[in-house]
Formats: sequence, C-alpha cells, structure tokens
Amino acid sequence: MISFNDLKKNLKKDFSGFKKIRLALLSDSASQLLNNAIKAYGFEAQLDFEIYEADYNQVDLQVFDPTSELYSFKPDFIFINRCTEKLMKDFYKKDKVLQGVFSDYVADTTRQYYDTITQRLRAKVIINTYPEINDSVFGNFASKINTSFLYQQRRTNLALMDLSAQVKDMFVCDLAALQSGLGYHFVFDSKMYVNADMVYSLPFLPYIAKHITDIILSITGTFKKCLILDLDNTTWGGIIGDDGMEGIQVGYLGAGKIFTELQLWAKQLKHRGIIVAVCSKNTEEIAKEPFLNHPDMVLRMDDIAVFVANWETKVENIRYIQSVLNIGFDSMVFVDDNPFEREMVKAGIPDICVPELPEDPAEYLLYLRSLNLFETASFTEEDEQRTKQYQEEAQRNIMLRSFENENDFLANLGMVSDVRSFDAFTIPRVAQLTQRSNQFNLRTVRYTEEDVKRISTDPTYVTLSLTLEDRFGDHGLIGLIILKKEDETTLFIDSWIMSCRVLKRGMENFILNRIVSYAASNNFKKITAEYIPTKKNGIVKDHYKSLNFEPIGDLWVLDVPGFKDRDTFISVKNKQ
Repeated sequence: MISFNDLKKNLKKDFSGFKKIRLALLSDSASQLLNNAIKAYGFEAQLDFEIYEADYNQVDLQVFDPTSELYSFKPDFIFINRCTEKLMKDFYKKDKVLQGVFSDYVADTTRQYYDTITQRLRAKVIINTYPEINDSVFGNFASKINTSFLYQQRRTNLALMDLSAQVKDMFVCDLAALQSGLGYHFVFDSKMYVNADMVYSLPFLPYIAKHITDIILSITGTFKKCLILDLDNTTWGGIIGDDGMEGIQVGYLGAGKIFTELQLWAKQLKHRGIIVAVCSKNTEEIAKEPFLNHPDMVLRMDDIAVFVANWETKVENIRYIQSVLNIGFDSMVFVDDNPFEREMVKAGIPDICVPELPEDPAEYLLYLRSLNLFETASFTEEDEQRTKQYQEEAQRNIMLRSFENENDFLANLGMVSDVRSFDAFTIPRVAQLTQRSNQFNLRTVRYTEEDVKRISTDPTYVTLSLTLEDRFGDHGLIGLIILKKEDETTLFIDSWIMSCRVLKRGMENFILNRIVSYAASNNFKKITAEYIPTKKNGIVKDHYKSLNFEPIGDLWVLDVPGFKDRDTFISVKNKQ
C-alpha cells in the first residue's frame, strides 16, 4: 500500500480528464487528513473527487437539517464515518436496559440517517463497521454477557451489515475487517487521538481511502470481472511439462497446500461471478491433464471460462481471451509468478491489473486478498452462471493469433547470459535438466551426474551451460548444449535443452550464434542435428527448421561458412 506521505503528492498532480465524483464526508472525529487521503487516492483510480467535508462531529446536524450544506452540495456519495471511541463513550452513557440492546439503537440511528438522506437526495450512502476495541472490563467473559461493550460492539457490526443488506443504496466500508488483518495498533494512533481527536493512524488512512474508492468504482461500473491464472508455479507448484501430473505440488500436504488454497480462492470467486481463465505457456493437452485427472485439484475444467495454453506470447493470448469475453482489459486481473511475464503483459496491455506477487509462494494468497481486487456492488444468482456462459461463447469464437511485436521491450531488458563449459558447479543442475526437461528437449536423452562428468572431460564433446538474467532478476542456469565432434568438419548437437521459462526471449538465436561461433573458430564446416519426437516435446518440432537448418535424411544440417548471426537482444557475460 502506498504511504500517506507519498499519497499526498498526488494532490499536486493534474486531475483533468478524470471522472468527477461529488463526495460528502461526515465524521464524528477529525477528518481533515482522511479527506486528503481520499482526494489523493482518487488520482490512483483516475477519479477527481470533489469533497464536501462537514465540520467536526456534525453528523446529526448535517443529516437532519434540510438547510445544511450537505443538501446544497448535492453529493453523489456520502460517507458517514463513525469511530469506535465515540461509540464506546455513547455506550457507557446509556442505562443498563439500553446496553442490552445497544446494537439495535446504533442500527436504528443509522437507518434514520439513510431514510432522511434518501428522501432529500439521490445519493449512495456508505457507512463503516467499527474497528474492535476490547475495553477489558469483563476480560474473556465479555463474550458471554450481552451488557459488555465488546459483545454489543460485535452485535453492532452485524446489525449494520444486516441493515445494508436490507436497504437500497447503502454500502459498507468494512474497517473491522481491515483491522483484523492489520492489527489495532496499526489502525489506531493514541497520540493523534489525544492531540487532534483523529482516531486513525496516518499509515491506515490510505487503506480507508482505497476501500472507499473501490466501493465507489464498483457502484459506478468500474470493477474487475475476470481472473486470469498462469499455471506452473502459480496454480500449482512445479512445471507440469517437466514434472508430470504426479510431480506437481497440489493438495493439503506440504507446499501443495499453498496452491490448493489459492485454487479454492479462485473457485470461490468463480461462484461469486468472477470469470476464471487460464493463460499458460504450455502444451494444451499437458496443461489440461491436472484439471481433468488430478485427485487433489480444486479447480476443474468446468470452472475455467477460457483455457489458453500454447507457446505464443501471453500478451497475444490475453488479447484472445479478451476478444472471447468481450470485456475491457481494465476489468481483468492477470496472476503470474514470473516477473518477466508480468512486466511483458503490463508493457503490452497497460490497462490490465497485474499484481506483483511476493517471491515466497506461501504469501501469494494473503497478498492477493489484501489487494481487494474484486470489489462488487451487487450479487445475483445469475452471476454464478457466468462461467458457463463464457465457456459457450468461447466455443463460438475462433481467432487467428499472431505474435506480439516485442523487440522494443526485449531490447530494454538488459538480458545477459553467462556461457561456460560444464564445471563442478553446473554439472548437478545440467544433469537435473537432462533428467527433468521434457518440452524444450530435442532428443530427450537422459544423463546422470556421472554421465555429465564423463562428457565434460571427454575431448570429443563440447559443452555449454547458459544462464539468463535481466533487470528483473537472475533465472539461473536455463539451458545446456552438448556437441559431439563427428569428424574434423562436423559437429553434431547431441543435446539442446532449455527451460520453458525463457521462451520467446530470443534465447534460441543466442544459443545458435554461440554454437556457430565455436564451430567457425575451430574450423568445423557444418553442424548436424536431430529431432526425436516425444509426447511432450511437440513445441520444438519445427525448431531447426525455424533456425534455417536444411533437412537431409533424418538429420537437420546447417552450413557454417554461410551463416550470419541471428538477431538477439542477449549479450554474453562470459565468453568461452
């Protein structure tokens, strides 16, 4: 969340062109800084708030006096902000009989506010729940006695929620729920309260401003409708193409719990009416297998409105999803663990929401929940049928897809690869890649660590391990090449293996340039290669053809003297 001090800087920015919203702020505590926070947060949401801030603790006067400034202002929205500290004072002023039904008294007062306002204005009313204060008068026994403040406060929040469910145009900013996640000592600043009668801490103000803004956006028709999920290391742990269905992490044991609970969250959103789609760099048949057959998967194919798994760019595939769903990109949320893919989508589709997931998958769900991405102003039974409707619509749509032109983006990434022969540090990872990589694996020859050690010291072989890093981070060792010297003029590509995490970044061109550079420097005249098809490596079927190798018999052949370096945006960190 943006800090209050940074948020205030927005007040000096140009709001022209933003949608104008007239908001009245009525508060029983000091509200000047809350006013500033809401106005400033409007810039984040492209809203130009014109705010009428009532005088301190003048809620009753503004609401019940028909000549008050509230009614002459004619707001679109009214936020009636009442604090727990004043609620407690009011509670202890009442006699014992009233204390037993105090929650009803608060709800009745709120209903009077609403009825009076809506008789005079066509405005939406936003109220708040009360952040919880335990006055410790009864200790834990407070939960058992209805005359305790804690008991009545909890009942009050429930009564306000029930009230808002009953009446039109009343909405709840749930400060109690925010406090439960952030903690009371984050929400409340005792020094600010004593010195200025301001009950909310400065760090908490942006949270209130965001949630008020989210409510207003949802009411005015700007809200998120679609959740697009990446698969590998996002919807499940591991890489389905390499690990197989049995090897991915999902279920309620160990790390699988992380991904199962994220799936459950997505499924709950689907039941609420949010469209759930899949956008993954994968072979479609392989990517669908867990949805169809894995016993621990929460999400199933019936939950997915549009399922796109192929090897084109995610920008292009999200555009396809958008064309099927026929909704705005600003209504879509794309969740992907990979920083590169996130940045590419943000660059290619600026309107889409792309959360910056934490590095630790254990924090994914907590973070996503904290963003309040899917605020809504309504819910009907028809919403639950939305996924089925879009699935049917997807079947009607056939769209030719083409690659997004991404050269400018790639050129600015600052991609660097460390290229070196296999050594004691890289041999374990190289062996693992040969054993686990299934998709970008031209011959799918498996080598043990001992095999790799032997190859690395055999003079008839040439080895290359390749890393990739860019301005977003280091991907580590992502590729390997094993070349065999067939004779004095011919090199055979025994193994070409790459991590699918780095596809579509020009790594194929970069690697071929390095292979040919070695061949030319050592007087080899041709390079031969072989593709052995498997169930999972279909993505590289045309690999050598795309690199201008010529088919001769069962092999692919490249002429070294006639080769010209292929375009790439990757530079060499360590030449060998």
